[in-house]
Amino acid sequence: MLAARIRDFLTEERWDFAPHERAVIPGSPASPEHSNGLRLAYGAISVLVGLTGGLGTAMISVNTTTLQGALGLDPAEIAWLPTVYVMTNVSINLLLIKFRQQYGLRPFAMIFLGLYVLLTFAHLFVRDFGTAILVRAASGMAGAALSSLGLYYMMQALPAKWRLKAIVIGIGIPQCATPLARLFSPDLLAMSQWRALYLFELGLALLSLAAVSLLRLPPAERKPAFEPLDFVTFTLFAIGVALVAAVLGQGRIVWWNEAPWIGWALIAAIPMLAAALAIEHGRANPLLNTRWLGSADILRFTVVTVMARIVLSEQTYGAIGLLTALGQNNDQLGTLFAIIFLATVAGVIASAATLNVEKLAHPIMLAVGLVAVAAFVDSQSTSLTRAPQLYVTQAVIAFAGTFFLGPSLLFGMTRALKEGSGHIISFIALFGIVNGIGGLGGAALLGTYQTYAEKAHSAAIVQSIDPTDPIVTARLAAGSAGVGRVVGDPTLRSAEGGALLSQTATREANVLAYDDTFRLVALLAALTTAYLGFLLIRRSLRARRAARIEALS
Repeated sequence: MLAARIRDFLTEERWDFAPHERAVIPGSPASPEHSNGLRLAYGAISVLVGLTGGLGTAMISVNTTTLQGALGLDPAEIAWLPTVYVMTNVSINLLLIKFRQQYGLRPFAMIFLGLYVLLTFAHLFVRDFGTAILVRAASGMAGAALSSLGLYYMMQALPAKWRLKAIVIGIGIPQCATPLARLFSPDLLAMSQWRALYLFELGLALLSLAAVSLLRLPPAERKPAFEPLDFVTFTLFAIGVALVAAVLGQGRIVWWNEAPWIGWALIAAIPMLAAALAIEHGRANPLLNTRWLGSADILRFTVVTVMARIVLSEQTYGAIGLLTALGQNNDQLGTLFAIIFLATVAGVIASAATLNVEKLAHPIMLAVGLVAVAAFVDSQSTSLTRAPQLYVTQAVIAFAGTFFLGPSLLFGMTRALKEGSGHIISFIALFGIVNGIGGLGGAALLGTYQTYAEKAHSAAIVQSIDPTDPIVTARLAAGSAGVGRVVGDPTLRSAEGGALLSQTATREANVLAYDDTFRLVALLAALTTAYLGFLLIRRSLRARRAARIEALS
């Protein structure tokens, strides 16, 4: 009896669709007409599921300092928690797409949502580093499924004529999770430390499971999808990508040339990825269509998207890092995070409202150009800079972060559909990897550059300090006087004055290094914008030339 109920719970409903209602891609839900009330319910579930998947990793990544102390971990260990999530999240879509195609949406939704609930429940019992890593790794796989579910529910929430706008909104909802997590996670942590974060995540997961159980997606068309070589390719590819993600996530913390495992990880990753691509290159039905992925259009898309993810790290690493170095914390940045959240939502809405399939490169160029301007303005920061001075620039960058995402997804997806539905798996895998690895790579690049710049500025400042200079002498005396009430020994007071001056020098070096980092971001964003402009001008000239030739003939 129990087995029969479970089978019925996981079995998709029978539904006879009209030809125009059928899904374009096997494994995706059909597109029947819904009442307005039902569409509203689908939209609400999309927001719930999308934010649940996004908040799962966001609440960890924005509270690493607090969690580090609560769990008794060092900086390198705590950095593994968000890194290992990306390691499993970026490549799992290779299998999830075929799972939906072969077994349908209902088993996909209930199995992976149930798994997510179990994993978030397991978080409550995390007491050691190894268990925390295992739970976050498994959460990365489950989180990828939630992103897909949120997208499919949004596709049901809007009419068929707005299906592309629904994709833009559905892919943008999880991006709102990070600023949202920064807004309310300090209050959660104040309640009961790290357990409150996990309890909140568990509550969202249970709500999502209940909502998806009550309102099903229309069933998908199924077909046999898995082949034995799929698992060989996936194993090689997933391990290779995970090793690269580990290197990018940990390199700047353990430092690139000081941890031997970084070199061994790259030595192992390169042949694994090469072997996976070699296997796929010779297959009739590949998971990864190497010939299409190597085409000029897709290579250009990859380069531009990676650059966009790198420059967008200006916010998550650069601006927040600067304010943290100046003594600000999450409790003091509530207004800034609220502005970032509203700008992120505005970017999603504006992207959907202005979507033009014929001009998908234009919003990407505009978004990257906005980052260039905002980063250049941020490069004028000083040690007196506080959150209010960054409200406008960070709002612009948050807007750009979601404004570009939907068009970039559709740019590749439309090209994949032109080649056939089989290319969708290749593109979704590429899109996930580019965004996940690009985000880690952006933090790695900016963090490494900022560290080098800080050392250079620190050395220059220290060399310019002359103890015989009256200004330096006065500064040392002021520092000594400041601790005079608690330190009676004149020698210790003098030493404390020197320590305070050293702290000031370090702070100024950090500010100058962050300014250099902002200038680097501005330069990279400007070059990417110029490259996109060149591509658009070249395409326009080619179209005009082709039109003239056609007119003459």
